[in-house]
Amino acid sequence: MSASDDLAEAAGDEIDRACTLAWRELAKHTPWGDTFEGFTPLGRAVCFERSYLWDAQPGGDIRVEVHVYEPKNYEAGVRLTRAIKRETV
Repeated sequence: MSASDDLAEAAGDEIDRACTLAWRELAKHTPWGDTFEGFTPLGRAVCFERSYLWDAQPGGDIRVEVHVYEPKNYEAGVRLTRAIKRETV
């Protein structure tokens, strides 16, 4: 596996985890973000950024952003974005 594939796999795993909460749970904490250190599948030390933002307007869909990068190479990281659709009650 290449270094870029390793980052992409780590980012894919992280965005899957980031999207496990339902809109109703996330809406209470949006906007919110965090950065933490972890390891890729190949064991490289990286930083994980996770953000929950309102996509267009507060109370609407939530945009989930994940960025995985090596601490000294922020620009070469992998960014993924997904949306969690607002629940209709």
